[in-house]
Amino acid sequence: MARLPQNHTTSSSSSSSSSSSKLKWVFLTCCAALLGAALIVDFFWASTSYSSSAYSIIGSSLVLQKTATLVVPNVTANNAGQKEVMGDKGERANERLLSGTFADIAAPVLPWEEMPPAPVPRLDGAAIQIKNLFYVFAGYGTLDYVHSHVDIFNFSDNTWGGRFDMPKEMGHSHLGVVSDGRYIYVISGQYGPQCRGPTARSFVLDTETKKWSSIPPLPSPRYAPATQLWRGRLHVMGGSKENRHTPGVEHWSIAVKDGKALEENWRKEVPIPRGGPHRAAVVIDDRLFVIGGQEGDFMAKPGSPIFKCSRRHEVVYADVYMLDDEMKWKVLPPMPKPNSHVECAWVVLNNSIIITGGTTEKNPITKRMILVGEVFQFHLDSMTWSVIGRLPYRVKTTLTAFWDGYLYFTSGQRDRGPDNPQPRQVIKDMFRTKLSL
Repeated sequence: MARLPQNHTTSSSSSSSSSSSKLKWVFLTCCAALLGAALIVDFFWASTSYSSSAYSIIGSSLVLQKTATLVVPNVTANNAGQKEVMGDKGERANERLLSGTFADIAAPVLPWEEMPPAPVPRLDGAAIQIKNLFYVFAGYGTLDYVHSHVDIFNFSDNTWGGRFDMPKEMGHSHLGVVSDGRYIYVISGQYGPQCRGPTARSFVLDTETKKWSSIPPLPSPRYAPATQLWRGRLHVMGGSKENRHTPGVEHWSIAVKDGKALEENWRKEVPIPRGGPHRAAVVIDDRLFVIGGQEGDFMAKPGSPIFKCSRRHEVVYADVYMLDDEMKWKVLPPMPKPNSHVECAWVVLNNSIIITGGTTEKNPITKRMILVGEVFQFHLDSMTWSVIGRLPYRVKTTLTAFWDGYLYFTSGQRDRGPDNPQPRQVIKDMFRTKLSL
């Protein structure tokens, strides 16, 4: 009798142990199944995320490789506490493996010399060089504040001075600008901070008298249209339409002379093959070139009383187009990488076009904007591109000039550091480097 309870207890314990083992096995099996499903979903998401043509820059000293695998480290933002512009609130990039084709392009080292900084930091401003004077217009100081004045840099003595105001009705950023050597034409652009609407108003500055006048407004407002003087006419091409996002392909021109419009209305010209803002427009040897740019841009958040900027999908491209005697757009060899925000980032030097910095396609994993740190050269004799150097850091919307053998740039928005190509600080820095081509 004494053994019966003992045997019963032993039997119960064995049964309980068996049930517990089964439950553990079922639990572990479920966990493994869930983990496997998550890995499969993650694989398919990654394989369809963005185009493989996007660039994720790892570090300014890395060489472009086609087979290497690189690790994007978690990094903290440099310049902490600076006011940010156009989104990107300092999120850290997840550590992911990316192809080496997303690295910076290999480039020679250029010895940059720091010059007196501009009086104010500015982003999406504009600039025109007339001989030894560099006129720098408008732009964002922060996302909530825009400038409405002109600063002047004198290359002869490397000093800033001569500030004066712009007309109250004139745009504050995303302007189209061009000069005939005395008069500066300022076309359309965004009026106000954040992502407010554009204006069609257009003005002319007489740089000798510092007096402003107006010319007929554009048929429709545009953000950052490509603008140039060609064959006695002021040409305005592309840009973004009134909602700030939709690319415009329209091309208008108006006859001008000595700072005055010779016609009352703008004339329709052959539309540009691909629309959008933030591209360089250059005239050389009686040919009109339009370089780089993007489709899409930030828009005002619906219902926002301050027109708060809201991110939208953008496509940056490397396209290059040319107009000549035939008045048909010709497609030329593209830039070495897609590049935008270069409307005032160019100079003409020794039968070539030099372009500094910009933005390229977004990181395919984090979807963050990537800045450009290369200096590009387009050789007009051979219609080919090369990379001739690197800037002190990656930066967009540089304002670029050339004087007495030196390439200068100032202003824009720089990267977060050598290992993080996302935009961060709006700058007033100015640098120069000796450039012989």
